[in-house]
Amino acid sequence: MSHTLFNFIDARDKFTSSAKHAVTTKNSKHLVNTFNQIPGNETEKKTTLDQSLRVVLGDQIVEQKSSCEEYLSVIDLSIDAVTQGICPATTPFILLADVLDCLPLDQCDVIFSFVEDNVSTWKSNSFYTAGKNYLLRMCNDLLRRLSKSQNTVFCGRIQLFLARLFPLSEKSGLNLQSQFNLENITVFNKNEQESTLGQKNTEEKEEGMEVEEGEMWEEDAPAPCAIPIDYNLYRKFWTLQDYFRNPVQCYDKFSWMTFLKYSDETLAVFKSFKLDDMQASKRKLEDLRASGEHVYFAKFLTSEKLMDLQLSDSNFRRHILLQYLILFQYLTGQVKFKSSSLTLNDDQTAWIEDTTKLVYQLLREIPPEGDKFATMVEKILKTEENWNFWKNEGCPSFVKERPADDKPKRPTRKRQAPEDFLGKGPDRKIFMGNDELTRLWNLIPDNMEACKSESREFMPSLDEFFAEAIEQADPVNMVEEQYKVVRNPNYGWRALRLLSRRSPHFFQPINQKFKCLADYLDTMVSKLAKELPKDIPSEEIKTGEEEDDENGDNLLKESNDSPSIQSKLVTNQQMDDIAAKLGGEWRTLATQLEMRASELREIETDGEDAEMQAKLLLVTWQDREGTLATVENLAAALAAAGFSPLADALLEA
Repeated sequence: MSHTLFNFIDARDKFTSSAKHAVTTKNSKHLVNTFNQIPGNETEKKTTLDQSLRVVLGDQIVEQKSSCEEYLSVIDLSIDAVTQGICPATTPFILLADVLDCLPLDQCDVIFSFVEDNVSTWKSNSFYTAGKNYLLRMCNDLLRRLSKSQNTVFCGRIQLFLARLFPLSEKSGLNLQSQFNLENITVFNKNEQESTLGQKNTEEKEEGMEVEEGEMWEEDAPAPCAIPIDYNLYRKFWTLQDYFRNPVQCYDKFSWMTFLKYSDETLAVFKSFKLDDMQASKRKLEDLRASGEHVYFAKFLTSEKLMDLQLSDSNFRRHILLQYLILFQYLTGQVKFKSSSLTLNDDQTAWIEDTTKLVYQLLREIPPEGDKFATMVEKILKTEENWNFWKNEGCPSFVKERPADDKPKRPTRKRQAPEDFLGKGPDRKIFMGNDELTRLWNLIPDNMEACKSESREFMPSLDEFFAEAIEQADPVNMVEEQYKVVRNPNYGWRALRLLSRRSPHFFQPINQKFKCLADYLDTMVSKLAKELPKDIPSEEIKTGEEEDDENGDNLLKESNDSPSIQSKLVTNQQMDDIAAKLGGEWRTLATQLEMRASELREIETDGEDAEMQAKLLLVTWQDREGTLATVENLAAALAAAGFSPLADALLEA
């Protein structure tokens, strides 16, 4: 019986016509019927429908007569098609990317509102895995088009959407290495010749002149500053922003002295020029609250003419003082990726402690509600320390999967039955109560034979074992100290055992004192690097204890390469044949293979059809079992699941 060839052109035309009808009627029933009527396999039809939807959307964009609502109707139709199982899960995201690439920013704002409203849809199982990378790329493309100073709100909406979409432990959204935004440069006047500070105001008001509308009354004007504002104060004040931008500069001796001097002068200005809770400030605050306006600037205004007004502004002072507290928290905190050379001395630490107390005191003195604001900042920074600890631990996931009790529980016994801990038959896994112990115990079925194995007498040569350490010690490779293998305690213990058996340097007296094992190994590696270009015989240095070597790790590693075990492993061809014959009955075999519920969900999501899901089941089982993924074990599971013919065919093959 010959199969009819799939006609792509005809199918695309039918899907395009049905899609336009569905967009007009806002009902996907006609599109589903067309999908079922067209001959061909599901993959071909899904791909063709994806192309048809892109054609419909492309026609709307080219005509430039459609509104955003019509674009969104096509995207809504694609979401419905994915839910119905007639369209690839990536289609809605591709359509969204096409629309946002072709529309101006004002219309992109409307389209992105649709994206925000459907965040629960994107996080569902049907869409999240297939579309998360598309959404991330789409948002990054939008951010490149937007101006951080003019489109600040839109940029913030995009960042909040990504925070809602991805979990907290998503690596792409975390600053794991604690890098700083060095592009955030504060520009100010660095040429004293061009400064206007200190010059007399030629437009001073004459005495007796009437006050015009819009001018400040004397009671509204800020109190005069106790320290005169000149160019030196202006330059030192804004130079501090460079230290807030890149705190690593504070670990440099000369940069620290500059930062210390400028900070003392700036804080002295804040301390001597205190803000009073004046009636004018109250009126301004009440006016802002009544109008509901909120003014936000993405960058500081560094004009010299604004300096005295900024020093009189409570919000501006709070910004600067809060920057100090954030900087101090970084300098004194534990950061995983901070270099070991970036440390503070006792004098620096004492100055930071004293200055921190002064900053909190200044925050409490700033009206309105200074005490409340200072307490809130202190709590926020305390919470930030917990996030720093979380990042130092590698950002582990907060979600813990609950183990699914799929198997029926049998009545408990006072004493365990022998089959519970000894296994059933020679090929069944023996559980030792711990995953790692279970893996080690089941590497070789007969442990007595493993003890007699010749692999227990294996000992690596010096050039093999220290090859990686010698390569890392070479300055040309530029390997940082913390990432060298000699810093690994397990490696150091094994290196000492090997040196005691094979190297004469181990027994030579050394007058040099070492602070730690890693420093001693560095010295030994340097000596070995000069001697090891020649081949060192494996029997170079022996002691009487070589026969009693208890290197269990080498035994277990060598046992994995035993021909008697490798010859019984299931091959990819055998798994393909079994998957094709199992089809939709693979779930019966999954119970016998002891698959977890989370693994079954991943298999159902990733597999396009029943045969692919069966193949993923066998691959997952093979990855988990390792060397125990043998033909005998798989055949036993097939027989227990009721697939005896498949089990017999596997054993015969």
